[in-house]
Amino acid sequence: MNGAALQVILRLTVFFVLFIMFLYGPTLTIGILSFQGPGGGLTFPMRGVSLHWFYNLFEQQAVGDIWGSFRRSLTLGLMVMVTTIVVSVMGGLAFRKKFPGSTILFYLIVTALVIPSILISLGVGLLFSQAGINVHWSTSGYGAQLTWTLPFGLLIMFAVFNRFDKSYEEAARDQGATAWQTIRFVVLPIIAPSLIGVALFGFTLSYDEFARTLLTSGSRNTLPLEIYGMTTNVTSPVLYALGTLTTMFSLIVIVVFLAVTLWATQRRARAGNDAGKGMV
Repeated sequence: MNGAALQVILRLTVFFVLFIMFLYGPTLTIGILSFQGPGGGLTFPMRGVSLHWFYNLFEQQAVGDIWGSFRRSLTLGLMVMVTTIVVSVMGGLAFRKKFPGSTILFYLIVTALVIPSILISLGVGLLFSQAGINVHWSTSGYGAQLTWTLPFGLLIMFAVFNRFDKSYEEAARDQGATAWQTIRFVVLPIIAPSLIGVALFGFTLSYDEFARTLLTSGSRNTLPLEIYGMTTNVTSPVLYALGTLTTMFSLIVIVVFLAVTLWATQRRARAGNDAGKGMV
């Protein structure tokens, strides 16, 4: 390898390191500042190192309704996740065959991704208000967030079913399986890793969604809205402590989903190997 090639590799390495620092630097900075001493502030230099602000965070009077907003975000995320999985699978199965209006419906689904989120929030909030339905995080907020998560889930399922081998279903039907048995025992186990990916998209996109929840959550904030409200009146590192904990929770969720995906993939591989040995 000549010197010119080494220089190119070195420059690309430096660029990559700078990109990683730009990507994770703010999160790392918040994590470090959350360990300020009791007399510390929101900026460097740090005045001691302690867990004072984490203890302060768990004092209910210190941060308002932070734990209530966390429970609402968690509940809403699970609701959106389950709905996204079910509707995405149904949509993926439906779009395997052309039907009248399928092209228009596909573009309408994709359009939801490019419409400004604040307009979606405003429109859904007005729709519920004019219909006489209470604007609440579990109704209008739930509907607004589905306009964000469903297109991602459907696009994933479209890609999965586009390369799905239909011979598995034909073999199941040849063995006398009903349509539901084919889906339950053949289709769903095969696409299980993709379903876990859809679930991860659905939950994480809902959990940290701000704009589409801003005008649709009613009088009860979700966690992103509560954190935004805290930035206007909290002037201590307790805000950074909250950011550190929420980041850790998000990472734990991702690790759990990845572990489940790995387990499902390995289980599917073992089942395939066992089936191959049985045929031999």
